[in-house]
Amino acid sequence: MYGFPRQERLLKRTDFLRISGQGNKIHTSNFILIWTESPVSAVRIGITVSGKVGNSVCRNRLKRLIREFYRLSKGLFVPADYSIIARKGAARLEFSEVCQELGRALRRLHAEQC
Repeated sequence: MYGFPRQERLLKRTDFLRISGQGNKIHTSNFILIWTESPVSAVRIGITVSGKVGNSVCRNRLKRLIREFYRLSKGLFVPADYSIIARKGAARLEFSEVCQELGRALRRLHAEQC
């Protein structure tokens, strides 16, 4: 339940391109959340943190924080494909701030779909 198995990950470039081309977006101050219907009717996420965010230590730390948020908050995600893109200021965030910001974005997503 709390894991992050391979079938819940977006790994292929074609999936990321499909999501960015067809998906709906929510912008926050430090993240862009893009989602679209999943061809496998399950939750799958992909995380993108570019070199503009910081050095490799900062990027990998931020990816770990986002994965941990997903792992602990799977109930907030409806079955779809998600791409979470970190923006420049995201490297300075603590785990609680990442959780708050992504949690608010997902709640906004649910409010828009209802």
